[in-house]
Amino acid sequence: MTTDVNVPASGESVTTANVAHWHKKNGEAVRKGDVLVTLETDKVSNELEASADGVLEIVIQEGEEVAIGTMIARIAPSQAAPPQIEDKKAVAPVKDAPPLEAATSIELKVPASGESITSANIASWRKKDGDSVVQGEVLVVLETDKVSNELEAPVSGHLKVLVSEGEEVAIGTVIARIESGAFVPVSPVDPVTPTKPITPIKPAILPSAPPLHAPVSDGRSTRRKMSMLRRKIATHLVNAQQTAAILTTFNEVDMSAVMNLRKAVQDEFVKKHGVKLGFMSFFVKAVTQALKDVPSINARIEGNDVIENHFYDIGVAIGTEKGLVVPVLRDTDKKSFAQIEKDILDYATKAKDGKITIHDLQGGVFSISNGGTYGSLLSTPILNPPQSGILGMHTIQQRPIALDGQVVIHPMMYLALSYDHRLVDGKEAVTFLIRIKELLESPARLMLEM
Repeated sequence: MTTDVNVPASGESVTTANVAHWHKKNGEAVRKGDVLVTLETDKVSNELEASADGVLEIVIQEGEEVAIGTMIARIAPSQAAPPQIEDKKAVAPVKDAPPLEAATSIELKVPASGESITSANIASWRKKDGDSVVQGEVLVVLETDKVSNELEAPVSGHLKVLVSEGEEVAIGTVIARIESGAFVPVSPVDPVTPTKPITPIKPAILPSAPPLHAPVSDGRSTRRKMSMLRRKIATHLVNAQQTAAILTTFNEVDMSAVMNLRKAVQDEFVKKHGVKLGFMSFFVKAVTQALKDVPSINARIEGNDVIENHFYDIGVAIGTEKGLVVPVLRDTDKKSFAQIEKDILDYATKAKDGKITIHDLQGGVFSISNGGTYGSLLSTPILNPPQSGILGMHTIQQRPIALDGQVVIHPMMYLALSYDHRLVDGKEAVTFLIRIKELLESPARLMLEM
């Protein structure tokens, strides 16, 4: 029996997934438990395993975005069972037998995009009238006065375009139909007497088609489809700037004490805990203590209400080849430096392997972004809604400073705190950032929570 490979649900807010990479080829034999494909949603990546032994038939190619529940492949038995023949003669079918499959027509309507949006413009048809389309394939781009939206084929079939490009239509208007199925006539056949046993037939496997959204280059530029993760990041950042009053305050911290402490205990720390003592654990602990001292930043706005958090789950931004993810370190007020370093290392490994889960990204109350990893000297980080604050770390530079009436060279780092000015006043933001500076310049206070 053929087994369908469907896109699994990945959370209530996730409605589509991208077929990122097939680990097996079309027509290749697979065994139960083999990793077949990597799927990407706008939040996480997920590996899908074979649920049965057989031969893989790929239906949806790499690069395609499809709805949750869509069948993207089939696993056929390695050999089809031979037909069962009870008599030496086959019975001729009746001439008036009904058709095997009736054609069906699926309407494609302009979906609602918000209470205030009443119409949409047909910006661009990705497929022409009469074209063959595959379920999940992008058919048309719709534009409203607020957003753009791509409409996908709900089923496979042939496209019948009803509304031309450039026309503006009301929400709910039928703009196309997809004809799926066809009337298959049944012709009478003569009785047949088998003269030899029927040999089992292997299922037919179609050759793989190239990705429909492969990069296109004219020599001077290359056009490629934006990944789901990158699209989610773009939307998230724009929404953050449109929904919050973001303001940034700056300071600098002398990293001498932290660097000297790390150098003094690093060997023993690694020997005891099996992980290096990095800078990030100091910043996580400093932020945790500062949130206790300035609780207004450990809050968020929800409608007309202010929600105060009494826990300390800190998000740490990690850069990957596909984009930035912000996994959350849980209950940092209860964890040691060693446990925080281990958690960060675990997340970095999962991010590299594409195994970050939705749970890993949810529930943070504050975020830390380290642009210094890439050499950034100064930046203004963008909030991670609904959080009210984010700390930006930067590269450490040997700079001249005035200390005890003398000019000395010390390792200095600029710090940037972006905050939601709707909830946090400037006095509280500056107090919070200075508190972090004090704790980092005196690690003994940090460890004693003073």
